[in-house]
Amino acid sequence: MDEELSALHKTDTCDLVPLPPGKSVVSCRWVYKIKTNSDGSIKRYKARLVAKGYSQQYGMDYEEIFALVAKMNTIHTLIVVTLVRQ
Repeated sequence: MDEELSALHKTDTCDLVPLPPGKSVVSCRWVYKIKTNSDGSIKRYKARLVAKGYSQQYGMDYEEIFALVAKMNTIHTLIVVTLVRQ
């Protein structure tokens, strides 16, 4: 967990900010996973901090539900199409 928290702070993925008046805190929990090698031996332990999204209320805790994620295949395809059309 300490390793994961330090990675979040190091990459500026999350910030601690004061809670706005009239808003509630969305709780979170740790999810643990054991990564194994092909022979079944333990490779490493992983931990993720996840929000309990089911406790949120639309319009009160959040207003948007959009997260843009680009895959490398899509980016490569766009670059190739751009180069071909020049």
